[in-house]
Amino acid sequence: MTHLVVVMGVSGAGKSTVGGRIAAALGLPFADADEFHPVANIAKMSSGQPLTDDDRWPWLAAIGAHLAAHRGRGCVVTCSALKRAYRDALRQAAPDLRLVFLSGDPALVAARQAARQGHFMPPSLVASQFATLEAPAGEEGAIILDVAATPEELAQTALAALQGGTP
Repeated sequence: MTHLVVVMGVSGAGKSTVGGRIAAALGLPFADADEFHPVANIAKMSSGQPLTDDDRWPWLAAIGAHLAAHRGRGCVVTCSALKRAYRDALRQAAPDLRLVFLSGDPALVAARQAARQGHFMPPSLVASQFATLEAPAGEEGAIILDVAATPEELAQTALAALQGGTP
């Protein structure tokens, strides 16, 4: 079975760490959403400005194209996918995608983001991401995990759910 997996959540939730582990375990290519951002988006976030929907649509289209290009082969990609409309756009490109939502306490995520080294996203934008977030509760196929667990535990739980177990 091939998997198209989007590991989603706010910045600092652990998407890259968990997504990389899932991809490795499934033997699939892994792509980080940051690779798809235009330079202007990275500059905007680096300066402490949150992205707008207009900033995000081309980025989401690029991620959707990546997912579509991997249909039949599978891949794991990270994407904040904060709003239902963003996830719907990704599903238009890849209707069979599965979501792994890394959910967590805002204080825990903010602390992790603050401790992060070498990333363009400043901790000051975490609150804006939580304000934008529309959790995928009730969305078909969404695997919802609490980031209080270790990355290994999160990856193992996601893998079990992706392979037919329960999340």
